[in-house]
Amino acid sequence: MLRVGYPATLAAELLRDFPPEVELIPLPNDLDHDIEIDVWIPDPYPKRAICLWPRLRGVRLILSLMAGTEWIPGVAGPGVTICNAQGAHSISTAEWTLSAILATLKYFPLYLNVQRSGVWKRRFEADTHYARITGDARPHYPPIMLEELTGKSVLLVGYGSIGKEIERMLAPFHVELERVARSARANPLVHAVSELDNLLPHADVVILILPSTAESYHLIGRRQFALMRQGALLVNAARGPIVDTDALVDALNAGHIRAALDVTDPEPLPEGYPLWNCPNLLLTPHVAGSSPQFAPRSLKTAADELRRYINGEPLRNVVQAAV
Repeated sequence: MLRVGYPATLAAELLRDFPPEVELIPLPNDLDHDIEIDVWIPDPYPKRAICLWPRLRGVRLILSLMAGTEWIPGVAGPGVTICNAQGAHSISTAEWTLSAILATLKYFPLYLNVQRSGVWKRRFEADTHYARITGDARPHYPPIMLEELTGKSVLLVGYGSIGKEIERMLAPFHVELERVARSARANPLVHAVSELDNLLPHADVVILILPSTAESYHLIGRRQFALMRQGALLVNAARGPIVDTDALVDALNAGHIRAALDVTDPEPLPEGYPLWNCPNLLLTPHVAGSSPQFAPRSLKTAADELRRYINGEPLRNVVQAAV
């Protein structure tokens, strides 16, 4: 019988759909002895999982509950097959992305400050904010109190399952969408990442939803920020290291761009770090995938992979094949 180790912090009822051919082994965070398992479902929090790894013996297959698995190969080595939970977080992350864009364009952070101040007339600060961030200093009457997403130019950098879900949710806004992935393809048209610098100057909104790899490290840096149009919105729902944080801080403080981030580099973001106090920034602490459906969807994906593994069928979400 296949022995499957999983975080003891997960409710056992979430694993009720796992194949009957497996023996489920709960693994506490403070495991104090070595244990033999065939399949490991790591804790979603990497630090906890990394601490547990030295106690595990015989692991042949790792089924991550996350879409990102960048830390796992370095810990487990090349002799283990690694699968991610592709698709399990698409809806929640896409909803966060759309919400972050709308919250920024509707000036919700500014209006939250107005609410807390209890001063109604402060709403006219929105017109000044618009002029400052867009560079459009023409007099407007009535004053501009927010912006629209409809019709804007959106550059979607990353076109996996989450990127496609973001595209689906953007459809009602009739945006002008350009897609970017590692390599170019047609139907729909997807540009190669090598074309990114040529596409950035035309985008009102730039969405990052690509894996963190050696190739994507600091994909967005000083050169890219300089290419972005005045007031463009950078949305990072991927991984922090894709963006050069020092360059981002400078671009925000200069008033050149605005940003909405669910991820940062470093992460967790230390207290007092300059990014916390940057203007034109909406920041959430890596929560985009953490809805009540996180565990059920991820574990359903893991259960499906286990069935395929037991039946000798190809696994769907392999990110590293054992060598």
